[in-house]
Amino acid sequence: MPNNEVHLARYITIAADLADRIVRGEYLEGQKIFGRSTLAGKYNVSPETIRRALTLLQEVGIVEVVPGVGVVVKSSEAARKYLDDFDQRRVLAGIHERLHQLVKERDRLNHEISKLMEELMEHTIHLEAKLYRIEEWKVLPDSPLVGQTLAESKLHNRKVLAIQRKGQEDIFDPPPDIIIQNGDILTIYGRLDPAAREGLVRV
Repeated sequence: MPNNEVHLARYITIAADLADRIVRGEYLEGQKIFGRSTLAGKYNVSPETIRRALTLLQEVGIVEVVPGVGVVVKSSEAARKYLDDFDQRRVLAGIHERLHQLVKERDRLNHEISKLMEELMEHTIHLEAKLYRIEEWKVLPDSPLVGQTLAESKLHNRKVLAIQRKGQEDIFDPPPDIIIQNGDILTIYGRLDPAAREGLVRV
């Protein structure tokens, strides 16, 4: 009997192997099959596994338990039918196993794609930071910005990320109505055009 290409319970493959031997005439109808201990040694499994295999064969009419005799071959035709059904089950098991493998592979690929997307985003942000640098500008005493709110200033269309103010904690994501003071250091995203730099000096 050819080796299985998919994983099936051991007792099922043993039952199929015994049925195959019956079909090939190795065990004849009316002949006693070896005892559980002998079969357990032959297949290198526990007697319980052999018991389950023989019970399976008995349920489909291939063997029967004869009191005082043991397990006897009952029908080679039933064994042939069982093998036909077994081949179908093996095909289905193969499909299920392949599907399981493909799902695992899909999950692995999705994980790899997520990692690559994170890396791409990280590198994109770094590149963007190089192209549009984050700069710091200090407000001079004579700057026309002093006393204006961010919304009123020429910086209204710029992203002011933070304001460093002497004696205070840094103000992150300052609101539009915050008033610009002398000595403020503005952390700005992007380059300022010359008109917006009036009264400011790069730090």
